[in-house]
Amino acid sequence: MKLSNLKPAEGSTHSSRRLGRGPGSGLGGTSTRGHKGAKARSGYKKKVGFEGGQMPLQRRLPKSGFKNINHKEYYAVNLSTLQKMAEQKNLTKIGIAELKAAGLTNGKELVKILGMGELKAKLDVEANAFSKTAEEAIKAVGGNAIII
Repeated sequence: MKLSNLKPAEGSTHSSRRLGRGPGSGLGGTSTRGHKGAKARSGYKKKVGFEGGQMPLQRRLPKSGFKNINHKEYYAVNLSTLQKMAEQKNLTKIGIAELKAAGLTNGKELVKILGMGELKAKLDVEANAFSKTAEEAIKAVGGNAIII
């Protein structure tokens, strides 16, 4: 078998229809476009959502909602998770790299530490944001809450 011998499987390809090449082809005349009207002309383009002059759906429905462009989406990590990580791997410092290694984040998303659970180990924690209770709990044990 050589590349020069390869051919598509039988019946898998079709020859393209050559439109507008005279009446003998059977596809001359209107060339499958019907008679007259905008759709028969070259350069026809229908506007997105156009409903033939009827008020389009996106204009019939009321406006609703609001998207805050300043909103930041954080991935939440609780103190109980940090405590488990510290116990299993004997860590004194936990940052984004350690969370990524543990499979808790992909390293690109913003991380916020939340105060659910109990922290016993003295840790230096690096994250993009902290809740007040989490920050207080980390400092109460003697650790540091470092905002990146």
